[in-house]
Amino acid sequence: MAERRLRLSRPVAAGGLAGLVVILFVFLAPASWRETQREQIFDLMLAQVADWRTHPPAPKLAIVAIDAASLEAIGPWPWRRETLARLVGAVSAAKPAAVALDLLLAGEDTRSPAALARRLAAETGNAALAALAPTLEDGDGLLADALAAGPVVLGWVLDPRGRDAVADVPVLAREGTAVPALWREQGASAPPATLAMAAAGAGTLSLPGDDDGLVRRVPLFVAVGDAMHPGLALEAMRLAAGASGYLLSADPLRLTIGETTRPLPPDGLLRLVPAGPAVPVMRASDLLRGGADPATLAGAIVFIGGVAPELGALRASARDPLTPSSLLHAQAVRQIATGVMPLRPGWAAGAEWALALLATVAAVTLARALRPAVAAVALVGGLALVAAGAAGLAAGDRLIDPRLPMAAATLAFLATSLTAFSESRWREARLRRRFEQHLAPGVVERIVADPGSLKLTGERREVTALFTDIEGFTQTTREAGPEQLVAVLDGYFEGVTRIVGEHGGMVDKLVGDAVHALFNAPLDLGEHPRRALACAVAILDWTEAYRAVGLAAKIGLGRTRQGLETGIAIVGDVGVGAKLDYTAHGEAVNMAARLEALNKELGSSICVGPVAASRCDPARLRPLGTVELRGVGAVAVSTPA
Repeated sequence: MAERRLRLSRPVAAGGLAGLVVILFVFLAPASWRETQREQIFDLMLAQVADWRTHPPAPKLAIVAIDAASLEAIGPWPWRRETLARLVGAVSAAKPAAVALDLLLAGEDTRSPAALARRLAAETGNAALAALAPTLEDGDGLLADALAAGPVVLGWVLDPRGRDAVADVPVLAREGTAVPALWREQGASAPPATLAMAAAGAGTLSLPGDDDGLVRRVPLFVAVGDAMHPGLALEAMRLAAGASGYLLSADPLRLTIGETTRPLPPDGLLRLVPAGPAVPVMRASDLLRGGADPATLAGAIVFIGGVAPELGALRASARDPLTPSSLLHAQAVRQIATGVMPLRPGWAAGAEWALALLATVAAVTLARALRPAVAAVALVGGLALVAAGAAGLAAGDRLIDPRLPMAAATLAFLATSLTAFSESRWREARLRRRFEQHLAPGVVERIVADPGSLKLTGERREVTALFTDIEGFTQTTREAGPEQLVAVLDGYFEGVTRIVGEHGGMVDKLVGDAVHALFNAPLDLGEHPRRALACAVAILDWTEAYRAVGLAAKIGLGRTRQGLETGIAIVGDVGVGAKLDYTAHGEAVNMAARLEALNKELGSSICVGPVAASRCDPARLRPLGTVELRGVGAVAVSTPA
């Protein structure tokens, strides 16, 4: 029994080990690889559940694109600031809710007439040129006037080597509130003070890339040194809402802009959904030349940005390998406004590991408790449930990676099933080897199909024992040649064992020239005494024909004597280690051996004991008389009529 329990535990051990291998592989894998794989599955999940959400109406958005056609119509990039001033003025004239420049206007203007006059005056010391400069067209002055005319946000970038001052925006934090993992640099590159002072707001243009190079997040807040600053999208929303600043609160961490309150990620980065409605795009050259309807921009949060490669504003994102950064900022505004703020909860990693362990146990249990087809269907259903649960959480802005528990469960199930299948095939082969030489093929197939019907560890059951022996075989061995004798015995045993199997019996063993057979073991056999008697008659008929021809006749093979009796016997495996033998012990077995030997005294070929005779048709038997058997007493014996 201990050995059997050990064998049954092998599939469980294999499945558990497979699940742990998956968990350890993920745990020991490089963090960058884990994060990349996780972000890719989140991309897929967020895209799939985008249509599951119900949201409040999104704010009106628009993009004024500086595209290749605009560069061809207006001139190559960079444009003069007078041109940008006209563009900003045209947008502001449409009365938008806010305007955000997704352009870095670093440094002072150097290309306008006034800027050129000032530079020449500084280099030559010519006072006349210095006096002329204020009368000439000033690019920074014109752009500053355009910025001051509307609610415009200027952009700046994080730069560890930058030394520019970044315009402050009020960020009020309640006591104990902190954003612990902000994207932080010690410097920045920003527009000149002339422009910064004219603008109503300032937000960072910087977009972080993941390890696979994709931009999946837009900053809500970043830090320059110890100071917090908003991102371009968030600052555009503040101007559109008419708010004077931001309010941060803790437990949980939240952000309030005007009347809008949203959860704030610990790193200050908004996770983008790689799907969503398109944002209306207006070509910059059309707006400058009066070929566009400014009403499209009325009341909208407008982003002015580049979509031509020359501007360097195209980013690889989960949405598209060439996504304009202005579109990413616009999408961030839509998500903040509609409350789509995907977050990875602090408990997510622990939940994934715990669920992986639970899924491993469940998969192993399914593989062991159910039939393979049913277990496979149950596993697929369980995996679908895990995937659906993760998708449902994603629709509620909670990001949980379902792949670890799904992979652990799948591999554990396969390992358990394959090990169990291998063990089953090994057990089947072992059973075949044990019984294919003793039983008819049909009986062996029954045992293989239902091993539980076979008891090898010992049981008490009624059997009919049949013993055969060849008359005068000892003398034959002296007179016959070895090769002849072996050839005759091979043919003899093949015929006798075949007849036993055909009648449903089991060949217990071959001893010298004798065959010991059992009926009603190891499986139940109806009317086994009658079958045993019919088998004995068939053996006698066949052996008489066999010994009359060929080598058997040449060496003088004697007739076959048989004894059979029915009774209770103990059957099961007997032996040690690998030397086990399925056999029977009991009075019926001993009686069959004695009855076989009694044929010599009675001159008969088949001697049937009283119990077996009482279970057979009397018309098929004739009495041989009553004999005294030592230790048994008087016994009535019969032979086939």
